[in-house]
Amino acid sequence: MESFYYTQRRQGRKVIIKQTRMTENEISKIIVNSCFQIHTELGPGLFESVYEECLHFELIQQGLFVERQKELPVIYKSTKMEIGFRTDLIVDRKVIVEVKSIELIAPVHQKQLLTYLRLTNIKLGLLINFNEALIKDGIQRIVNNL
Repeated sequence: MESFYYTQRRQGRKVIIKQTRMTENEISKIIVNSCFQIHTELGPGLFESVYEECLHFELIQQGLFVERQKELPVIYKSTKMEIGFRTDLIVDRKVIVEVKSIELIAPVHQKQLLTYLRLTNIKLGLLINFNEALIKDGIQRIVNNL
């Protein structure tokens, strides 16, 4: 299995992160398991930023390359708009994770993630609502030509 190495900052110091050639489905399995662990320990009802930080921590601990709150430009009529949108997490440059902690996921949240996937040409997104009694009820897979 081919590996790539990236440098990532954590708590003010550089950490070497190994990116392997995992599939989107293999990465999503790790993400879902991490969400289960976080939800089991913390439960529902906290702010999105808390769950996002914990998930970021968990995924880095498992050696995944994770970009948090990444600003991505949008090209509109041949003009690059510097900050088109900001993703919660991009894992191994293959899966976008949108973290929510709300009463109910609305259809607009699914459409928003699908738009992010199309604009980045990433094939898989996970929409995760931690404000559910059972985390399995709060996880939705959104695909873009996968």
